[in-house]
Amino acid sequence: MALRDITLGQYFPGSSPIHRLDPRAKLVALICYIVALFLAEGLVTYGILLVALAAVVVSSTVSLKALLRGMKPVVFILVFTAVLNVFYTPGEALVSFWIFTVTREGVIHAFFMVVRILMLISCTFLLTYTTSPLALTDGLESLMGSLKKLHIPVHELSMMMSIALRFIPTLIEETDKIMSAQRARGADFDTGNLIQKAKALIPLLVPLFISAFRRADELATAMECRCYHGGQGRTRMSQLHYRPSDVAFMLATLALAVGIGVLGHWGL
Repeated sequence: MALRDITLGQYFPGSSPIHRLDPRAKLVALICYIVALFLAEGLVTYGILLVALAAVVVSSTVSLKALLRGMKPVVFILVFTAVLNVFYTPGEALVSFWIFTVTREGVIHAFFMVVRILMLISCTFLLTYTTSPLALTDGLESLMGSLKKLHIPVHELSMMMSIALRFIPTLIEETDKIMSAQRARGADFDTGNLIQKAKALIPLLVPLFISAFRRADELATAMECRCYHGGQGRTRMSQLHYRPSDVAFMLATLALAVGIGVLGHWGL
């Protein structure tokens, strides 16, 4: 797996209906969809959620190739989760060898678990693909605005989350450059046992941390030069306003979550 395959945090500019939605509407819709995912029980509910996700992907004009490429880093987690469910879920035995038993319930549970994780990651990726970091910050701050009454630094938390997402692609690119430079000097990251591979990462992590701290210091200096002092009294060039399409999108996902909950209650 190449480091360039990690696409979390990237933003793909566009003018699709999903791109034009208010970031708060997309965040609320994401929460509703995640709740619906955990309420789903069978083929019918998962099928409905898959169709809904496919419709959003088509509307966003984000290429399926980019979405699938972003899944590569989680292949190990998917396989590990599937194996655990297949071998450790009690039920009707299908195959048994040594101390391992593959059960019918385990296979079904593993299938639905993998599908759930894939759909969960896909909808999260769609949010970052179609929402700029600045819009995401404003949306988070607006949604969590009521927490300011509890003296929670909402603006600072929103800013930290959006900056962290923004710099994931940058740090991945920096890591790729450092690995290429280390390989040119004779470093080997692919051979040896687990301990040897871990030791080989030390020459990679040290310059990466130094680069990350340097970038953080440069960003802090740039923000201070622009008289940044938190969210108090801060104005915005683009004000957030709900449009009928935003309200309709949120109501549709809320109705989807309620419908999935009802169908899941009946085991569908």
